[in-house]
Amino acid sequence: MVSLYSSTATCSPAVSYTNTLIEQRADPHILKHDDGWYYFTATVPAYDRIILRKSETIQGLADAPETTIWTRKPAGSGTGSGQVWAPELHRIDGKWYIYVALGVSGEWRIRAFVLEGTGDDPLTATWVEKGIIKTNWDTFSLDASTFVANGTRYLVWAQLDPTWAKEGTSLLLAPLENPWTIRGPALAISRPDLPWERIGHNVNEGPYVIQRNGTIFMTYSASATDYNYCMGLLTASEGSDLMDPSSWSKAKEPVFKSNAPTSQWGPGHSCFTVSEDGMSDLLVFHDRGYRDIKGDPLNDPNRRTRVQKVYWKADGTPDFGIPVADGNTPVRLKVASASGLFVTAQDDALVGLALPSVEASQFRIVTPGLAGDGTLSLESASSPGLFISYSGTEVKLGEDDKSDAFSKASSFYQRQGLSDESGVSFELINGSEIMDKLEDAATNLDDELRVAIRFITTNIPTEPSGRAARIANDFAQRISGLMRAFS
Repeated sequence: MVSLYSSTATCSPAVSYTNTLIEQRADPHILKHDDGWYYFTATVPAYDRIILRKSETIQGLADAPETTIWTRKPAGSGTGSGQVWAPELHRIDGKWYIYVALGVSGEWRIRAFVLEGTGDDPLTATWVEKGIIKTNWDTFSLDASTFVANGTRYLVWAQLDPTWAKEGTSLLLAPLENPWTIRGPALAISRPDLPWERIGHNVNEGPYVIQRNGTIFMTYSASATDYNYCMGLLTASEGSDLMDPSSWSKAKEPVFKSNAPTSQWGPGHSCFTVSEDGMSDLLVFHDRGYRDIKGDPLNDPNRRTRVQKVYWKADGTPDFGIPVADGNTPVRLKVASASGLFVTAQDDALVGLALPSVEASQFRIVTPGLAGDGTLSLESASSPGLFISYSGTEVKLGEDDKSDAFSKASSFYQRQGLSDESGVSFELINGSEIMDKLEDAATNLDDELRVAIRFITTNIPTEPSGRAARIANDFAQRISGLMRAFS
């Protein structure tokens, strides 16, 4: 039997979601509350209302009913009569708060605004308007978010800063007096001063914080809302003075951007939540499934909500990988015979690496597999259309040529883990044919080689040694592709 081994030992488990999660919902925000429910809100294409959904699972949000908790005001009513953008839902001191950007009909006048909800369930809460968030200046502002560090609650948002010589929105930060009032003055912690932040428009917006091991990681979005839209990253120590600009460092390149092979364009306006078991951090964002847009991107309704796992590097920083293709979320596979090595695609070869990039070490479990019902195939996440397959004397990535031979060589049966019962093994559906050929070939080899091949291809108790052991180990690495640990 030729098997691929997998186990959940020592790694956070794989997550399983289907993308796209929700069509035509931009600027998504998912909150997992203490009551165990997930709450969802986002921008709707008409820009005319605030909606909420709830579900006990993230996938359940896809078809959960929507409740409209606030509707755009009539023209001439001032703030709230125009655009309704990017709502975020937070629970603070026993009440619900929605931070949202509201416009004025007939004007380009967008301001960050706060609603307060009383009640256990935000879908049925009583909502009242707390008003515009007053900042250093009465200028274009949006995308307010909040987080707590060292016992202080902060507000971070995007705003046109008239003191900056160049046009565009900067990221502003200030402690909060209460959920709708900052304790100013605010501090600019990032400006669109890098080339990739200035394509189409000069933009820093959509900030959101995830904290881990004493470090604050703040993602944000940059450039126009077409395929140039991408994510940047700010970092600060939780123990530092967050109102000191020198406390913040900025990544010089985008950390998440469009990816042509997976057909994902303009990813951004992200937030973070956690998996149902609480063991995995998740990135929630929007993008489009096509590159080119006619007219103003804001008039294109097809930004959609996506979700995928966040991985963490050995140095404690996040690795977002690439925006994965449509379908079920991919997994990583750890080599069973070599602790700490992940199965990684290098061109068409498969190797074991200790610190691979996320995108090169992710594979999508495709069911049914290429050989049909009852089987599965393993597709490269970074190169959709390439599958793990057996070829000659090695397991490697191959392109589906639609032949019966390739379908068999890249399709597996899922079994209980052979090296670890808590994991799974993948058995090639034509493994017995391959082993028969190897046994036939062994009749023309010397005794040591026959022992080596029989040890790999059967369950005999005779373990080879010496030269045969070296051959067996090499063959096991090449043919068996021993893998463990979905993550």
